[in-house]
Amino acid sequence: MGGQPTVTFMSSSSRRLVLLVSALSAFLTSSSLSTVSVAVPAIAKELSMDAPTSGWVITSFLLACTAFLVPLGRVADVKGRKRVFVLGNALFVAFSMFCGLSTSAEAMLGLRFLQGIGGAMIYATGVALISSAFPPQERGRALGLYTSSVYVGLTTGPLIGGALTGLLGWRYIFFFNVPLGGLVVALTISRLRGEWVEAKGERLDLLGSAMYGLATASLIVGLSLKSLAGVVLGAALLVAFALWELRERWPVLEVRLFKNITFAFSNLAALMNYAATYAVSYALSLYLQHVKGMPPHYAGFVLTAQPAVQALVSPLAGYTADRVEPRVVASIGMAMTAVGLWSLSGIGMGTGVESIVMGLMFVGVGIGLFVSPNTKAIMNSVPSKFYGVASAMTATMRNMGQAMSMAIITLLMTSFLGVGTRIEPSVYPVFVDCLRTTFQIFSAMCVAGIAASLARGRLEPLIQA
Repeated sequence: MGGQPTVTFMSSSSRRLVLLVSALSAFLTSSSLSTVSVAVPAIAKELSMDAPTSGWVITSFLLACTAFLVPLGRVADVKGRKRVFVLGNALFVAFSMFCGLSTSAEAMLGLRFLQGIGGAMIYATGVALISSAFPPQERGRALGLYTSSVYVGLTTGPLIGGALTGLLGWRYIFFFNVPLGGLVVALTISRLRGEWVEAKGERLDLLGSAMYGLATASLIVGLSLKSLAGVVLGAALLVAFALWELRERWPVLEVRLFKNITFAFSNLAALMNYAATYAVSYALSLYLQHVKGMPPHYAGFVLTAQPAVQALVSPLAGYTADRVEPRVVASIGMAMTAVGLWSLSGIGMGTGVESIVMGLMFVGVGIGLFVSPNTKAIMNSVPSKFYGVASAMTATMRNMGQAMSMAIITLLMTSFLGVGTRIEPSVYPVFVDCLRTTFQIFSAMCVAGIAASLARGRLEPLIQA
């Protein structure tokens, strides 16, 4: 059944250190995503990228993250979660520096892909480290604080990115990662003793890892390029992967985990939540800058209402999930998200900014209530030897949901506006109609997500395998 952990639940000071380095790395990766988003126009201009190519500055990072997440989560379970966490932060820092020194589009995209591998190592181990260090009765609060650090990063990222790009140039958004990432590596190596290797001695499934990576990469590329062939290929590879894993003695992903209703429906609920909410900021950014004529920095400030509220609510949600059934808290959160999205579906040419902010705050409260209890349900539903894989699955659901969300709004904009149509005053009424439909669909997806959240059943105490 694999090796036993060399570290069990730790002293309170050691647990706080685990939470600190995990939260710092989560802030680092989330703020980096949003700072890069702000700087894409400047990067594209200096490195002579056209519009479609510039989008891959973001997509190449997400592609690597998603393709490598589950395999690297398995590596962490077999070789050591702390070891993979440290290596991931080191790679993220190193390739951040190299990205800042890029002189061509090809170099930038390649380095962003490699940086994404480092990001996958961080995503695959952060939640797993917290789940390994904290006992179940304290895990929700810790995960809530961890989730809050993600949203603090998303909130401050655009402000940091805008300031650095405007004052020092886009290269400094990458250099900014170096001291913080270096601090995480130094603290983890020097202060965090012991290791978690709960599947020690088990073999790594290299063929299964390759199949999984190709399947998820095909899905993301297919969704990003609106290629039906890519989506079909990805789905076929996922089926082949699942059949292969059922035959493996030591699979990269224990497919039988999905027989656990809590694990399966919690992941499905997460996928629905991210697919229904990720594109909201993108859609409203276009609305505020085009229809409302706001400058980018003002529009960005309005949009921080959502992640700011999420950062405030997440710790409370995690604390509550330690005392109340997690599915109850998460389902209430999903319902509030649906209400917020439905309120945004009433958007019109003359909608006031205060109505937009109110809708975003409802969505923010809903997401804040949903994520940490849902993550706790996922982590508590599996034996500890699978914490790395389970942590990776939560991040995979996020990335796949984000890709689905962007694919939905892109498809709707193409249907309403036509291919190649620019957003200009003559099409503003049709564009607003498109946004109304988008938010109605997203709200309906959240309603389906409520059903998945409630269907997971009561989270029973887990007997470790």
